[in-house]
Amino acid sequence: MKKTIITVVGKDTVGIIAKVCVYLAENNINILDISQTIVQGYFNMMMIVDRTASTKHFKETAEELEKLGEEIGVIIKCQREDIFNSMHRI
Repeated sequence: MKKTIITVVGKDTVGIIAKVCVYLAENNINILDISQTIVQGYFNMMMIVDRTASTKHFKETAEELEKLGEEIGVIIKCQREDIFNSMHRI
């Protein structure tokens, strides 16, 4: 399984989750887990996704999601699960 951590942060607006999820569905990326909160008007979402069925390489997916974030006014970042785990190990 090719797990990736996606984070989305920015001012809350209508449609953020929908636009990110449409991108993921169109690229055969399965959402395994999702958590989102809104604190004083700021949106924060973390997703764990499986890219196994996607034909796109990690870098291409990360760049396209970053561009989508710019279009909708949020910051979207992607990290491979193994790198994320290594960075957050005590």
